[in-house]
Amino acid sequence: MDRVKDKITLITGAAQGIGLATARLFIAEGATVILADLNADAGSAAAEELGEKAHFMPLDVSNADQWDQVVGDIVATHGRLDILVNNAGILATGKRQTIEDTDLEQWRAIQTVNVEGVFLGCQNAVRHMKETGGAIVNLSSVAAIIGTPQLIAYGASKAAVRQMTKSVAIHCTLRKYPIRCNSVHPDPIRTAMGDELMTMYDGDLKSGWDNIENRIPIGTPGEPIDIANSVLFLASDEARHMTGSELVIDGGLTAT
Repeated sequence: MDRVKDKITLITGAAQGIGLATARLFIAEGATVILADLNADAGSAAAEELGEKAHFMPLDVSNADQWDQVVGDIVATHGRLDILVNNAGILATGKRQTIEDTDLEQWRAIQTVNVEGVFLGCQNAVRHMKETGGAIVNLSSVAAIIGTPQLIAYGASKAAVRQMTKSVAIHCTLRKYPIRCNSVHPDPIRTAMGDELMTMYDGDLKSGWDNIENRIPIGTPGEPIDIANSVLFLASDEARHMTGSELVIDGGLTAT
């Protein structure tokens, strides 16, 4: 308990899935959590469910002005921002995403949310954390490490997050900012996005998950709490000697 006690934490894409699981865990460990999401109804409901340590703020992560407003309001209200979890992301805007099927509109939509959203989050966090210190955790994917021929735009976006994380981390060390920046790389997780992925790959939800189970050496896909636990570790003082690192939470998928 109390691994992030009194830490002011902003989690994007926090209305469901990994973001919501992370918010719930951080609150249990003593943090004050601002849940940010484009879905105001789901975000508000999640914050109400989590209690007085949870607050919802609407945020389109691709909008620079909204980032300025949200982070500025957090600092004005709480005096600082201690932890940023860049979790918001999208998988696709169409049914297919190979090099031959992906049009420029889908490519740009995915990069805008998954790459520019993380860039804007890191930029705002560094601006406000460089005096007081803090931790940034970026959600990437195993798709950043292995080839993803059926998800070329998504894989490229998560590879950009992986590289950006390392660049932010070293920038902060060179400037002597007390900021750590690390990334997490999940396998397909049982969330709404995971279900979307299964239907893209296989066309059928159940058979899609069955095929994934057969591919993962540990025998089962991860759950949101598995990723939340890794985010908590990286955000806590237990990871004080880690920056520019990547935690791969994939049941052995990338080891095969």
